[in-house]
Amino acid sequence: MWGRFIFFGLMLFAASCSSVNYTDPLEKALSSESPLITRVMDNLKAHELQIRYTQIDRRNDSIFFTDFDFQVNPDNYFYPASTAKFPSAVATLEKLNEIDSLSMHTRFYVEGDAVETTFAKAISEIFAVSDNAANNRLIEFLGQDDLNKRMRNRGVQPIRIAHRLSAPNGDDVTTKPLIVYLNDSTTVLSKPIINTPAKPLKLRRIKKGKAYYEDDLLQKEPFNFSLKNYFPIQSQNALLKRIIFPEAFPKEQRFNLSVEQRNFLLEAMHTLPAKLGYDPEEYYDSYVKFFMFGDSYDPMPEHIKIYNKVGYAYGTLTDCAYIQDTKNNIDFIINATILVNSNEIFNDDDYNYDEVGSPFLAQLGRELYEYEFKRKR
Repeated sequence: MWGRFIFFGLMLFAASCSSVNYTDPLEKALSSESPLITRVMDNLKAHELQIRYTQIDRRNDSIFFTDFDFQVNPDNYFYPASTAKFPSAVATLEKLNEIDSLSMHTRFYVEGDAVETTFAKAISEIFAVSDNAANNRLIEFLGQDDLNKRMRNRGVQPIRIAHRLSAPNGDDVTTKPLIVYLNDSTTVLSKPIINTPAKPLKLRRIKKGKAYYEDDLLQKEPFNFSLKNYFPIQSQNALLKRIIFPEAFPKEQRFNLSVEQRNFLLEAMHTLPAKLGYDPEEYYDSYVKFFMFGDSYDPMPEHIKIYNKVGYAYGTLTDCAYIQDTKNNIDFIINATILVNSNEIFNDDDYNYDEVGSPFLAQLGRELYEYEFKRKR
């Protein structure tokens, strides 16, 4: 496995100087001569790259966004993997506000599941280490239809969350009941929610590769993603903006979160695993922080906060991130996805995450950070 690069400091970048004048900073970043960038750009078709970089400017009390896109197209499908947990967390907090007897700290467990948790703990686990079981418990609370409707009602679309993650019968349309503690001794049983069965997505690149494994047998045909979750770049970007900068949107496009809930969510999104008690050797700082630091095991600088949600599965790496440097007064948003499956076989666990995907996203983050460091505001 290819060795990871060590990130020595925020001002050491692999990008070389160029005499070309770029009006698009994303184009400039992707024109870097760093091999971490060029080996992807030289083989774009294989990597199905999509990127949105958002500049953030402030004038008086107003926030202004300027988006720069590279190959962003909601009709070109990519598997969102664990980025789909971000809308689950937000929708859960909003739904809790509508039930007087529940809060983030209410204890519950799913019928048939021995793990007792709270909504707050599940959300923390989703962002700290991308825990699949924690996400699936929230799906049982929400139901797919309600989750999707909440996103669309706030202008986060297109989106289609159809299934749980890494779970048997993950696409069941009926949720499991929750046993909820109203106090130390009183529990209630929630009713199952019956959801609409998913219809096949009709998008480009919905079938990928040349073969895939199913039940340890090689199937010599493309892998069909048409019944999988769908959460494209523009929708990820829209959700992140509404959470980080709700004041930039009209009231009807803001999620109904209390101040306590939003502060909790923001804290969960940037908190590193070790601060929640996870083993730092296994869950190092950049375990789920791909941009800028994803190719390093080194500790991240304390003045850099990354509010994000990553996803990686089926050879696709995706990150949805707001990056803030409190020391140098820098902040910006990046959403990106990249496919790194050189043998074009799915479900074989032979992907190029460490060799190609993580280094590319890390260097992309560094290139854009360098641009932001020099940019006049």
